[in-house]
Amino acid sequence: MRKFNIRKVLDGLTAVSAVASASSAAQQQQAGNRETEIQETLQSEHFQLCKTVRHGFPYQPSALAFDPVQKILAIGTQTGALRLFGRPGVECYCQHDSGAAVIQLQFLINEGALVSALADDTLHLWNLRQKRPAILHSLKFNRERITFCHLPFQSKWLYVGTERGNIHIVNVESFTLSGYVIMWNKAIELSSKSHPGPVVHISDNPMDEGKLLIGFESGTVVLWDLKSKKADYRYTHDEAIHSVAWHHEGKQFICSHSDGTLTIWNVKSPTKPFQTITPHGKQLKDGKKPEPCKPILKVEYKTTRAGEPFIILSGGLSYDTVGRRPCLTVMHGKSTAVLEMDYSIVDFLTLCETPYPNDFQEPYAVVVLLEKDLVLIDLAQNGYPIFENPYPLTIHESPVTCCEYFADCPVDLIPALYSVGARQKRQGYSKKEWPISGGNWGVITQSYSEIIITGHADGSIKFWDASAITLQVLYKLKTAKVFEKSRNKDDRPNTDIVDEDPYAIQIISWCPESRMLCIAGVSAHVIIYRFSKQEVTTEVIPMLEVRLLYEINDVETPDSEQVPPVPTPGTGSNPQSVVPQSHPSTSSSSSDGLRDNVPCLKVKNSPLKQSPGYQIELVIQLVWVSGEPPQQITSLAINSAYGLVVFGNCNGIAMVDYLQKTVLLNLGTIELYGSNDPYRREPRSPRKTRQPSGGMLTVASCMCGLSNLYSESVKKLRTSYITGLCDINEGTVVPEDRCKSPTSAKMSRKLSLPTELKPDLDVKDNSFSRSRSSSVTSIDKESREAISALHFCETFTRKADTSPSPCLWVGTTLGTVLVIVLNLPPGGEQRLLQPVIVSPSGTILRLKGAILRMAFLDTTGSLVPPAHETWREHYEDKDEKEKAKKRRPVSVSPSSSQEISENQYAVICSEKQAKVISLPSQNCIYKQNITETSFVLRGDIVSLSNSICLACFCANGHIMTFSLPSLRPLLDVYYLPLTNMRIARTFCFTDNGQALYLVSPTEIQRLTYSQETCENLQEMLGELFTLVETPEAPNRGFFKGLFGGGAQSLDREELFGESASGKASRSLAQHIPGPGGIEGVKGAASGVVGELARARLALDERGQKLGELEEKTAAMLYSADSFSKHAHEMMLKYKDKKWYQF
Repeated sequence: MRKFNIRKVLDGLTAVSAVASASSAAQQQQAGNRETEIQETLQSEHFQLCKTVRHGFPYQPSALAFDPVQKILAIGTQTGALRLFGRPGVECYCQHDSGAAVIQLQFLINEGALVSALADDTLHLWNLRQKRPAILHSLKFNRERITFCHLPFQSKWLYVGTERGNIHIVNVESFTLSGYVIMWNKAIELSSKSHPGPVVHISDNPMDEGKLLIGFESGTVVLWDLKSKKADYRYTHDEAIHSVAWHHEGKQFICSHSDGTLTIWNVKSPTKPFQTITPHGKQLKDGKKPEPCKPILKVEYKTTRAGEPFIILSGGLSYDTVGRRPCLTVMHGKSTAVLEMDYSIVDFLTLCETPYPNDFQEPYAVVVLLEKDLVLIDLAQNGYPIFENPYPLTIHESPVTCCEYFADCPVDLIPALYSVGARQKRQGYSKKEWPISGGNWGVITQSYSEIIITGHADGSIKFWDASAITLQVLYKLKTAKVFEKSRNKDDRPNTDIVDEDPYAIQIISWCPESRMLCIAGVSAHVIIYRFSKQEVTTEVIPMLEVRLLYEINDVETPDSEQVPPVPTPGTGSNPQSVVPQSHPSTSSSSSDGLRDNVPCLKVKNSPLKQSPGYQIELVIQLVWVSGEPPQQITSLAINSAYGLVVFGNCNGIAMVDYLQKTVLLNLGTIELYGSNDPYRREPRSPRKTRQPSGGMLTVASCMCGLSNLYSESVKKLRTSYITGLCDINEGTVVPEDRCKSPTSAKMSRKLSLPTELKPDLDVKDNSFSRSRSSSVTSIDKESREAISALHFCETFTRKADTSPSPCLWVGTTLGTVLVIVLNLPPGGEQRLLQPVIVSPSGTILRLKGAILRMAFLDTTGSLVPPAHETWREHYEDKDEKEKAKKRRPVSVSPSSSQEISENQYAVICSEKQAKVISLPSQNCIYKQNITETSFVLRGDIVSLSNSICLACFCANGHIMTFSLPSLRPLLDVYYLPLTNMRIARTFCFTDNGQALYLVSPTEIQRLTYSQETCENLQEMLGELFTLVETPEAPNRGFFKGLFGGGAQSLDREELFGESASGKASRSLAQHIPGPGGIEGVKGAASGVVGELARARLALDERGQKLGELEEKTAAMLYSADSFSKHAHEMMLKYKDKKWYQF
């Protein structure tokens, strides 16, 4: 995680920036003729911000419902979210505005509607017949708290139980209360002296809709006759009730209790239960009651034609099963299966063949909603196997630590990843089709492919196919398997710099064209992977150890130890050449007992079998230096054409040739500047302050980088003598006692291992967890400079350049951009034999705030992509290798090398501003201050509508886009305040107007900033509701019809309608019309049939208004009629009375 803070600008830098801003207008005018050639096509109307889809497991789920005819599943959450799932690829996210927890969901089966009950005592009716469901009506209860709801199949009357024990009845068409109320004191025995508790269950008898079964928490169950408005039977039990379920014949029901028992009751025998079962209780001898168990939270009782009924329950385990995982128990005849779950059970539902409660249920599956997973169990197969879940609900399998998003990937990439990922699938799933199969897919209007890569805390990386607003996992890579794992905590190496998740992924760098992948982990490790379709066994894992620590030592107390330089072959022929040198772990501690030269993790030394997919090319680890742990990596870049990977942290930068497996560059950040350092950096101890003389530089060490996860450590200081920027010998660390004068640095141009220097005298404690020394000055705090951005490219490195050349642009947290020139050997075999020569160019550019992103444009304003090679199988035959040797895999940039001036534009985005710099002249031609009061969290240069722009996400919640190269503001929308670091860590933009971030620990929210995508979104979204015929009702049979005994229907309208029961009290509940009526349909009326739909909509609106008018007229007629009746009655009553009898 980055430590974001708004830094003060040093006095020296302030002066420089003031001069720069004053001259920018002149530069802009000077370069004006050139800029007129680039036609910018993007305008503000090309941009619109909207959410598209949400993927992943619903965070903190709390409720579950299923429509057995439409075959749609609904999940509600504790934050008021609603997720609806149909067939794989059809899912939808809605949100209740209040954010209150969803306590219960009820489908209006096969009606395309859903009722949600919330913890704030509101009921909402959702219209699912539109692509984006909306609320049609809401009802807010004022005096009572909702505890349970029940909506009988094909009924419009919803029973609502409350905490006070009363039951109210709601008409779901008008969402108004009926005057019919079942009061708790009427339901229970008159002799009972205590309140029965809240209503925990309501259901009607499957065979008689006029009989309502009401369960109260205290253990009382009442069978209420709706017509006679009295209780037929009352069933009392000592233990509290959690749930109740009917046998489909309506003669028995089953209750689950808080002591882990189930009681089965015959409807007509209320005195005692017909049977009591303790599913997990130990049966004691002598006929004693079994020991009490944990509460059975829910029970379902489902019948089959051909065999015994199923009793399915959650909870009820024995108290002595400490540490046992949550279980779902399936009792079928004499067999009892206990199915262990990975997380606690929130709710479960049994899926049955029929929606009719009075028919044999024929259960075929159980949906189990867990705290962090959704499991479907096949009841029809032996052993109850689970279905393979096709939804992308495993994003959070291990917590997501970073995220990258790629649009418009090579067409062969997704099939390649899918083919290697298919081999990773688990076996033993149910062979049946996924039973949640409702809805229809949307129309795919996107032709390009999209890939999301997520990095996780356990070191795993997942590749997801995100094309056309769907999400499907393609392939999973486990990076931790290259390291030795400690079996227990005592066995752990004491070099760990983190207590948990030492393999967590921090940064991902991926080249889709070459399929080269590079990751940086939290333990200061970098792993490079190559994609292969063949299985290989790596005998020895290639690895390098890098000693990256920039130190300044006090020259007044030179070290007496001489370190002999390592002989450097080839130095004579080319003094600028850098000989790669890995730093082996020769010792685990320095002469004074400090931990030294050891990496944080131990690479396996046994052969490693690597499956097809991503295979290890090289492991690079930063090592401890004289008791100081390596600092976390803050930036990373890989280039497949050059065969190079580069990474940096707050100490410095290292570049590795992964083809030759050698370190090319290993420099402290300050050494990149040479004598051109614009910041006045001083040693941290006030006792040792002295003025720098000649080329001598003193620098305070940098501390923690992006992650800021760990406490900061005190660094040792070392003095470096550098006479000029071009004279730096990359990768060379010169022992300070050999450098007594500025000239001696030039003479000792030999590669040597870093010296093991003794700690400063003022360092008292060398443990990692200590805080910084109190002698840190404010200037020292300002001078911590980490590498924050890296970009390989082929461009102009110096003002005098006439043609572009391969180089690396380096951005730092202090707003500096430095350029390093890469001199690459010819391709083929020579590339593996000759060294890559690396040299700083002397070019320094400055911006305000840490550098975030860099990119390059050609003379037409088009993006110049970094050079890359196309993927080919690494383990190919000899003929192919011969062909490969002949071709040089560096793709040349489109810029013409004949043009001498103003050939390219560098676009640089920092936390505060963006600049466009003309190359090779290095004139700043455009500048935009993005934010003054906040800072940019993420900036990306992206393509959109055959053009490019800069997209930024600020910490104050604003999403902004700017045209390129002129940096005109095109979009500025307040979208999302930075509420936690997860958003900052995972927010990313990509091409074609797409973006995403982790909205919760388990969910990815995708959004678009493209007007075109917003317009097409309605067509792309899937439809939840489809026209399905309701199955036929079960046949009553001849004799049942003749003698009675079949299902008894009830005219509920006659009982609950206003004419029979009157109006409910107005103060009891308040009706709130929802936005999802005609307005909701307006949203659905876009796309191909938009005009027709709009015409129909106008008619509907007119019809609705006429209907309302008709209703009002009818109401007025009714009131007039009732008034005349009352007047007539009064006249009859008093017509024969004398005036004195009144």
